[in-house]
Amino acid sequence: MGAETIKLPAIDFSQLKQESGTPTRESVKSQVKFALREFGCFLATFDQIPPNLRNSVIGGLKQLFDLPLQTKLGNRSNIRYRGYSGQHPVIPLYESLGIDDALNLGSVETFTNLMWSEGNPDFCNSILSFSEQLSQLDQIVRKIVLESLGLEAYTDEHIGSTDYVIRFQKYDPPKSHETELGFTAHTDKNMITILYQNEVNGLEVLTKDGQWMTVELSPDSFIVVVGEAFRAWTNGRLRSVHHRVMMKGSLARYSIGLFSVPKEGCIIRAPEEMVDEEHPSLFKPFEYFKFLDFFLSGEGQRSSDALKQYCGA
Repeated sequence: MGAETIKLPAIDFSQLKQESGTPTRESVKSQVKFALREFGCFLATFDQIPPNLRNSVIGGLKQLFDLPLQTKLGNRSNIRYRGYSGQHPVIPLYESLGIDDALNLGSVETFTNLMWSEGNPDFCNSILSFSEQLSQLDQIVRKIVLESLGLEAYTDEHIGSTDYVIRFQKYDPPKSHETELGFTAHTDKNMITILYQNEVNGLEVLTKDGQWMTVELSPDSFIVVVGEAFRAWTNGRLRSVHHRVMMKGSLARYSIGLFSVPKEGCIIRAPEEMVDEEHPSLFKPFEYFKFLDFFLSGEGQRSSDALKQYCGA
């Protein structure tokens, strides 16, 4: 039996004014604070990314995953889950590729030329433009969160502490008529993830009361998801939501995700304003990539809350 559908908060960032104190901005701030405290995610509309660019990106993903496996295997990285991932017996429907430093033209060109020896300027240009525009939404969301918590003074430091990774994902339809696992339940470990997909749903989120709920995304919607690093940085004020992908039907699901990721050597430490008698410190300061190493270890993989186990106060 499939999961019920959840109506996540839907927040419009299209007409958002930059000046604090405006009615629109104050409304968005209130909506974001509620959504990330209660759900750990929300749906966003953002008209800076027009339909033709979104369509071009999804079309490019289909071209990308149609390439020979040997070509896709050339997408390598020293960091797990940054290069090609696929052919896994637990999640055989899933494969993905990624680009580090996603706002850098050279990085996107290198990836493109690796996949297409003759080049593919349309793919390169659409992915770079999409990443740049999506990074603007990421920064708007994070600034709004900091404002809602009274942490505006940390904005430049917080934004400057991260880089961007872009990942491309494909989930094949199940071979049977039954619903099958597309990707295992997990929380993201970074600051913020913003996902866009084709018309095929499959993403499910775990509610506070322990129910798996299906998220329905329209062609105009992005889903914004809090990661563990942001949970720790806000001393638990934000919720990092468990999510998974369940596939059914006969169509493949394509998605693209932009991840704001703490830079190497970055120490995640909650600002002193986030710690008081009512909100004691939940986590010790930690280096992000060392936490990733723990999470990817056997002990971390077995833990129901790797962050708390690794650096809980």
